[in-house]
Amino acid sequence: MLEIALIYLAAAIVAVPIAKRVGLGSVLGYLIAGILIGPYALGIVGDQTDVMHFAEFGVVMMLFLVGLELQPARLWKLRHSILGLGGLQVVLTAAAIFAFCYWFFAMHWQTALAIGLMLALSSTAIVLQSLEEKGWLKQEAGQNAFSVLLFQDIAIIPILALLPLLAFAPQNSSKGISDSIIASWPVWQQVGVSAAVIAAIIAGGKYVSAPLFRYIAQTHMREIFTIFALFLVVAIALVMQSIGLSPALGTFLAGVVLAESEFRHELEADIEPFKGLLLGLFFITVGASINFELLADEFTTVIALVALLIVIKACILFALAVTFNISKKQRLLFALALAQGGEFAFVLLSVTTTLSILTPEQTSLVTLVVAVSMLVAPLLLMVYEQIQKRTSNSAPEFDKPEQISSAKHVIIAGYGRFGQIMGRLLHAQGYDITVLDHSPSQIELLRRFGNTVFYGDAARQELLEAAGAHTAQMLVVAIDDADKTLEIIKLAHKNYPHLKIVARAIDRRHAYQMLNLKVDAFNRETVDSAINLAVDALELLGNNKQDAQRAGKLFRDHDRAAVLQLAELWGDDASYGVAVRQRMEDLKQVLQQDKQAQSDLNTCEHGDCEDGLTELADRPKKADDSHLE
Repeated sequence: MLEIALIYLAAAIVAVPIAKRVGLGSVLGYLIAGILIGPYALGIVGDQTDVMHFAEFGVVMMLFLVGLELQPARLWKLRHSILGLGGLQVVLTAAAIFAFCYWFFAMHWQTALAIGLMLALSSTAIVLQSLEEKGWLKQEAGQNAFSVLLFQDIAIIPILALLPLLAFAPQNSSKGISDSIIASWPVWQQVGVSAAVIAAIIAGGKYVSAPLFRYIAQTHMREIFTIFALFLVVAIALVMQSIGLSPALGTFLAGVVLAESEFRHELEADIEPFKGLLLGLFFITVGASINFELLADEFTTVIALVALLIVIKACILFALAVTFNISKKQRLLFALALAQGGEFAFVLLSVTTTLSILTPEQTSLVTLVVAVSMLVAPLLLMVYEQIQKRTSNSAPEFDKPEQISSAKHVIIAGYGRFGQIMGRLLHAQGYDITVLDHSPSQIELLRRFGNTVFYGDAARQELLEAAGAHTAQMLVVAIDDADKTLEIIKLAHKNYPHLKIVARAIDRRHAYQMLNLKVDAFNRETVDSAINLAVDALELLGNNKQDAQRAGKLFRDHDRAAVLQLAELWGDDASYGVAVRQRMEDLKQVLQQDKQAQSDLNTCEHGDCEDGLTELADRPKKADDSHLE
């Protein structure tokens, strides 16, 4: 056991970082590692079927963590895509594959239907891991793909119940298709027990888990909390499996119920490492299960079947994406993400073999097709990623100059969080503004809320001209790209010298560059908010409100003066370093003198002072003025 563990760990350590470095992603790295150590390549490990069954628990943990991210209200909003989109995907895909197997490959209808049902399912592990890794899971396509995968997990239950009815040899059905302890019970009793168990999981998560978690947390032993979290997941999975239901579905429901728990984030932190390890192990076993001897003998057939499977599923998924109004840019991602076979096909194949629905040769061939399609799945997403990069790198189709309205007063370049605040204030004061933004997603969002925003790059003179730069009074540059900001400022200075320019500075270095370009006004984006929060912190530390606000004003004035001074020294490292250290000492001295002056002033107000009130009040100002000079 230790030798196998060492081999798996070594394979992952070698293959995954290399795969990530060359842009293949971690999932493909694990699959390649499994191929290399598998019985059909280097032969370091033998048949890993038992290991795969253990590693499938990673999928169970992943669904639990996904459930923790979905609050019940959010899950309810997904009901239409889960039932409608997911249900149609399973039904239409199974029907299409059934037709091909029955009519073109002349299979028995029972075999064709069984193959159609198992190949209609996609890989929850590969899809969710890949989408999350690339940051696509929160996008529209990712959310709809998750809805389909969730329905597929639910569909496992009726598929398992249907398979015995397709058996050619009824006597074999007594062997059972699962470890269900209620398999011999009447159907109505099985349904009742299943509903009761699901209800118990939901009720327990809602009413029983919180007191138990609090009791465990009171021990202040992190490992006990981790043990309890693992116990919870394993127990739910075991109960669901014992009655013939999907363990992943049970833990997902538990996760959804616990999504509103105060212990949600700690549960995520405790379960995440185990989920990652087990999923990696699962992907390695999938790679190791690919029968390269059979692939070599039936190479043309296997590749043709894999291509056929991907094309059928992708076409159906794309058509459904159009039907359910998924945005055009997300349809291809949705179709390619779910176009492979899934890990549940391996479970169903073991059942169909037991029931003699598929011959051993058919089982081997379908297993190979599913495994190869799962291997290809990350490659499909890589192809999509390259298409997206190529599309985004192409020249953007900005609004035409004649479509852009001309501003009477102010042009705002960039309408993110910073630009919106400035725009709202200026507009509320009665100034006419024209907004240019070069982010298509931001434009779409802002227009959805009724804002008049134009898609354009303010660094292009013809678009700046169309926005009214020749007649406007001011240009506000509020984008978050430092180099692009400087480019726009230079363009405006050169062609529209009458324009007053105010700009958003990313940091101090950016502010120095703006000062050298002679902008009329600028502000570093985080300075004011940080100073305001520091003033609140001073109050919480026991300083009175007036003293805290005075300290904040002194700091702001001193910092502003420092930027003006240090901008002249930027580039001369020696002089700049000396000046920075001196300014820091000056600031500390000014604030300390002010604090002492305020203390003396308070004392004097009670009639116990030698200096005059006016002199005390002016002391910190005089000290600060001397440093500013």
